[in-house]
Amino acid sequence: MSEAPARWLDDTEQATWRAYLEGSTRLAEALSRQLETEHGLTLGEYAVLVRLDETADGTLRMSELADSLAHSRSRTTHTVRRLESRGLVRRVACQADGRGVNAELTDDGRAALVAAAPSHVAAVRHHLVDLLSPAEAAVLTDVMRRVAAAAR
Repeated sequence: MSEAPARWLDDTEQATWRAYLEGSTRLAEALSRQLETEHGLTLGEYAVLVRLDETADGTLRMSELADSLAHSRSRTTHTVRRLESRGLVRRVACQADGRGVNAELTDDGRAALVAAAPSHVAAVRHHLVDLLSPAEAAVLTDVMRRVAAAAR
C-alpha cells in the first residue's frame, strides 16, 4: 500500500504555522522568565500549584494532575518532586486506593501561589490578553480548544 503524497503548506499556511510557533514559544518564555525572576517558580511549577489550588481540598491524584497539565507522568513527577523539596507540595498515599499517590498543596505552596498570582496575571495580560479584542479572544479560545482536542 502506498502512502498518500504530502499535503505541503502553502505560503499562507506556512506563515500561520510559523507565527504560532514563534508566538507560543516567546509567550511561554516571557511568562517563565517573569515567574522565575520574581518568584523562583517555573511556569510548570506554577501550573501545578494552580491545579492543586483549584480543587476543593488542594489535592489531586498524580495521574489526574498530569492529565490536567497535558504533561507526561514522569514530567509531572519531576516537577512535583522539585516543589516537594521546597515544601510547596507533598505527596501522600491515596486514601481511596492504596496504590495511588496524590499531590497535595501545602500552606507554603498556597502562600507562594498567592504571592506569584498577581504579577503572573499582569504578565499574561501584557503579553496576550490585552493584545486581543473580545472577538479575537473568543476565536483564539475556540481554535485552541479544537487544537487541544485534536491532539489528545
